[in-house]
Amino acid sequence: MTLHDPRPVFSRALDQAGKQVAAVRPDELSNRTPCADYDVRALLGHVVSVLHKLVRVGTGDDARDVPDVLDGIPDDGWTSAFDRARSEVERVWADGEKLDRMVTLPWATLPGRDALEAYTHEFTAHSWDLAHATRRVAELDPDLAARALEAFSKFAPPEDRSEQGPFSPVVAVSDDADVYTRLAAYLGRRP
Repeated sequence: MTLHDPRPVFSRALDQAGKQVAAVRPDELSNRTPCADYDVRALLGHVVSVLHKLVRVGTGDDARDVPDVLDGIPDDGWTSAFDRARSEVERVWADGEKLDRMVTLPWATLPGRDALEAYTHEFTAHSWDLAHATRRVAELDPDLAARALEAFSKFAPPEDRSEQGPFSPVVAVSDDADVYTRLAAYLGRRP
């Protein structure tokens, strides 16, 4: 049986996130995001931090050594910080053998391929968070959201939610809501 290689879809999610990061203007950095603890600047710091964490686990180091939000990046430096970190992630994860190696994340130990798939969905969700905060939601790839919604419904069931966890309780939206609105609502964001 051939195992799925998550890197092509992961790359698409990073392309989308990178476009959202590059589109942020300095006057939008203090905008609120759907992530309760983050304004746009903090969410950018989190997105870049996640890339650094992926480098750490890909090299066998501890991702917990990287803060959840990186700061100290100049207002006009987010795109280059994202691009440098992404380049490093792609370099580290280019070795296909790492996909089957067990990696320890702050929240689980699992094969590298599963870690990249999980972070594909995190980058998809945070792309929506940034797009929503900066009013650019029309630019998002619906296929990525459909994949993320399917994955989150498997490993983040509604019955395991609380206001203190990483995912708030599901928010009700209309049945005909677009896939990103359904994804955001499933994750407990208020679209």
